[in-house]
Amino acid sequence: MPKSFLIDTSRCTACRGCQIACKEWHELPANKTTQYHWGSHQNPQDLNPNNYKLVRFSEHLEDGVVRWNFFPDQCRHCVVPPCKELGDVYIEEAIVQDEKTGAVLFTEKTKKFSAEEAEEVREACPYNIPRRNDQTGLMSKCTMCNDRVHAGMLPACVKVCPSGTMNFGDREDMLALAEKRLGTLKKKWPKAMLADPEDVNVIYLLIDTPVNYSDNAVAEAHIGPMSKKQFLATLARPFKAMKA
Repeated sequence: MPKSFLIDTSRCTACRGCQIACKEWHELPANKTTQYHWGSHQNPQDLNPNNYKLVRFSEHLEDGVVRWNFFPDQCRHCVVPPCKELGDVYIEEAIVQDEKTGAVLFTEKTKKFSAEEAEEVREACPYNIPRRNDQTGLMSKCTMCNDRVHAGMLPACVKVCPSGTMNFGDREDMLALAEKRLGTLKKKWPKAMLADPEDVNVIYLLIDTPVNYSDNAVAEAHIGPMSKKQFLATLARPFKAMKA
């Protein structure tokens, strides 16, 4: 049965334990970071090949009160991943999806994408997640800790979360938990919502307007005209199905 995360942002304290646990499990190198001329506690400033997960800090004024929203950003492991749909046009199985868990995984074959192709793959993601290492050409992002999950363990970020923000389990169970938590939170936070729950395996529970968390907290309702290569990806689907 596919697995899903439920990320309840109402409980996030921005401890960044999830962010650090992700780096440690994947043995990702450190980044040089700074707050000089940046003016935010968020660090680093964006996702990058060495950070598959990033707790975003969003500060805004509402009714004269400063509100801080925290958003543990990561790959959504889409039910139908557009990155894979487009990637398959260039190199079959450079991006794969684990049928058992639903995890969307970028393989070593992504190094064979040209810089232009890699950028097309990134642009195909409605959440602006994949990143390319300019030195190696490898594209990377959250792996759902698929190796841990197959070994019966929780993803590293879920394991270390002290506040109950990060939850993980069978998709049906996470959807049920999400609806239960949503019902509770709407009593205090009428704007509470689930972000694209039917389309993703990383379900965010938001208590504020999505843009007050991140520009890409939810998929855009209208992405705009497809590029030629994205259009070709949609044409490729029936031919791939015939070959299967």
